[in-house]
Amino acid sequence: MTAPSAPQQPVTVRTFAQRFSATPLGARLARHLALHQLDTWGIPHGSDASDTVAVIVAELAANAVTHGRVPGRDFELRLSLVTGSVRVEVTDTRAEARPPAPGAVPAVRPLAEAGRGLVLVEAVADRWEVLERKPGKTVRAEVDVARWWALFKRVGGDFS
Repeated sequence: MTAPSAPQQPVTVRTFAQRFSATPLGARLARHLALHQLDTWGIPHGSDASDTVAVIVAELAANAVTHGRVPGRDFELRLSLVTGSVRVEVTDTRAEARPPAPGAVPAVRPLAEAGRGLVLVEAVADRWEVLERKPGKTVRAEVDVARWWALFKRVGGDFS
């Protein structure tokens, strides 16, 4: 006879993945679909978590289109709702255009017209990293939502 085990909380991981054309329209569509997916998961438009993820997706998708574009190849957006956070991954197929590592993003001159994307990601993401991929790379960023989750559950939120 085995002793009863302590009840365990189910681990729920929800994932959304989509490829987009490496164009400005593809980057814009990636942001819109990411916000829609978050809303479907119970993270409403206009919440801090949703707004933060929108900034990250917009910047990483724009970088994939601008710096990681290989003619005829798409970029991929993957969102994962993991315990306590939303993970954003943007993958492109250009290996030689590698972004700087976290903590090594150069400061941007005040009047510069470009170069703020990873500065914003570094400022708003709780964690981020660059992963090697053959071919190309993936930039992964995470936004912690545990405090938001707890509040949402207290006011009767629905996670379906």
